[in-house]
Amino acid sequence: MGGLLLAVMLLFVPAAADAFDEIQVYNAEIAEVGQWTIQQHLNYAFKAPSDQPFPGGFPPNHALNGTPEFAYGVTPWLELGWYIPFAVADNQFLSNGAKFRTLFVVPHAADRNFFYGINFEYDYGTPPFGQSLFNIEMRPIIGWRNKEWEFIINPIVDFATGRYGEADFVPAVRLARKLGEDFYIGAEYYADYGKITNALPLQQQQQLLFAVTDFKAGVFDIDLGLGFGLTSGSDQLIGKIIIGYAFPAPGGEKSSDTNAIMPRSMAPPRRATGLSPVSAVMQ
Repeated sequence: MGGLLLAVMLLFVPAAADAFDEIQVYNAEIAEVGQWTIQQHLNYAFKAPSDQPFPGGFPPNHALNGTPEFAYGVTPWLELGWYIPFAVADNQFLSNGAKFRTLFVVPHAADRNFFYGINFEYDYGTPPFGQSLFNIEMRPIIGWRNKEWEFIINPIVDFATGRYGEADFVPAVRLARKLGEDFYIGAEYYADYGKITNALPLQQQQQLLFAVTDFKAGVFDIDLGLGFGLTSGSDQLIGKIIIGYAFPAPGGEKSSDTNAIMPRSMAPPRRATGLSPVSAVMQ
């Protein structure tokens, strides 16, 4: 029995994975039951490594990554999501397969001072983006808020399969100040510390700090951010934008006020070298 358990654990350990296509910190807010939401994630690496992260991979520098994300509210505590990641670099358009996620949360998180949840994401990628094609993300969500501030932690663990497999710790943190209705400014931190059992040396870790703002523009939710590398091993300058829309909930007469952006997030993707490029071309 113990040997079987060990074998299962070794099967799901991530190798340097793929590029990231979303950069956000999940806050446990989900679509209403029966409601659809859509987001378009885009991020661009203004300054990042220009060498291949692994044989056959493409460099993250000056690459645009993105994905449309479709989500559906199943119950007050469960949301399902689908992604179709892609990247554009050196006049190439590359598909990064597909992702599916299951997000479990405490109901009505937006109305709570303390909220929590957990997300499981299942990723089947393509060779230019990573040496391990099947990956799993486990993202706990823990957050606190009052009328002026919110603080959220996503202590993410990434798992991958195959001979490059390993379990990486890739946390994300958000601290934001509410300045008005649906208007926030703040800071977000994303990192890849490497293997849980053997962390990378500090200067080889991916650590980025983003200045961010979230606001509504008509019926759309907008998330903007500019990220700066904190170590020599990090991507040095990354820009992001997310545009979200919540379709009318069943029985509603207009677009829901459900924030179509804040419920999602970014997990810094890992390069096949063991580093997670929080850059635009690596999830």
